[in-house]
Amino acid sequence: MPHTKINKTPAYWSRQAILPGIVAIGPMLPGTLAFGMAFGALCAQKHFSLAEVQVMMATVYGGLSQFVAVQSWPDHLTPSSIATLALLTLTVNIRFMLMSATLRPWFGTLPPWQAYPAMLLVTDGGWLAAMRYRDHGGADASFYVGGGIVLYFVWLFSAIPGFLLAEQLTDPRKYGVDLVMPAFYAAMLVPAWKGPRRAIPWVVSGVVALLVHYALPGWWFIIAGALSGAISAGLMDEPVPPAPAEVAA
Repeated sequence: MPHTKINKTPAYWSRQAILPGIVAIGPMLPGTLAFGMAFGALCAQKHFSLAEVQVMMATVYGGLSQFVAVQSWPDHLTPSSIATLALLTLTVNIRFMLMSATLRPWFGTLPPWQAYPAMLLVTDGGWLAAMRYRDHGGADASFYVGGGIVLYFVWLFSAIPGFLLAEQLTDPRKYGVDLVMPAFYAAMLVPAWKGPRRAIPWVVSGVVALLVHYALPGWWFIIAGALSGAISAGLMDEPVPPAPAEVAA
């Protein structure tokens, strides 16, 4: 089987990679805009103020976890409900910790004061674009940061039109907005495909999540799906490459 060469070129900064980084995340911007509009409409229906929505957009920057938290938001906050919201947010966002870890061989060559703030821009789409760039030999950190900043500001302001048009978006299915989230994450699986064997944890996670969703109320299916997928992936052994043929004496 082919051997993937690890890119060990240290990270650096330049202006040349900013525009290519923005172009790389360009296809993700329409979905991000629709995603943010749907979230703004949801917040309006939950009687959040626009200021509260924008503070969450700016500081949480969690995408799916924000949906889960707002949909689960109780009428009255209690210590137990706050703990539940925190657990849900942690479960959904813990993937960002793993994504940041995969960026360490690249950004770890930068000073900490440059590397760690950049990790605040980690998103699913931005991470995929950055990893493809790195796999093709890129090392300019501006590629990742430039695209990440644009994605951040599109997300930040996308909730405003959704919030203001909440009455027209009371039924997301009417405009297909309810399909944005599953379509976005399904599309992300395409560049991550590395063969049927590597997809086994995806199947395990999906099946377990569906079973728990129909068996238990609430958002436990997210936790169950994430844990089952991670455990099944951890239990899988890496295939051993075939030994080279012995040369006859």
